[in-house]
Amino acid sequence: MDLNILKMENKSESKKPLTPEQIQKSISASFDSVDLINKKIIETKTEEKVKNVDRNVKHLNYMLGKEWFLGALSQQQKSDIDSAISNGIIYCS
Repeated sequence: MDLNILKMENKSESKKPLTPEQIQKSISASFDSVDLINKKIIETKTEEKVKNVDRNVKHLNYMLGKEWFLGALSQQQKSDIDSAISNGIIYCS
């Protein structure tokens, strides 16, 4: 998760709407989390990997709670994020 993007989002929410470029950057960054989860869940489970997957699942859930983010996702992107979250939760349990 890119903390600079989160800082940008928090500042933007209180001042002005995000630009389409900023929204796409946030979506792209979220797919780094999707990719990480999908990679880690096929590896041997360790405490460190579980923590990493859990952090990324929480990040994706956080992002899905933002209307501007959810509204900008394609149906396929939403499905991919939902799948990564579900798989990550299973991996962490």
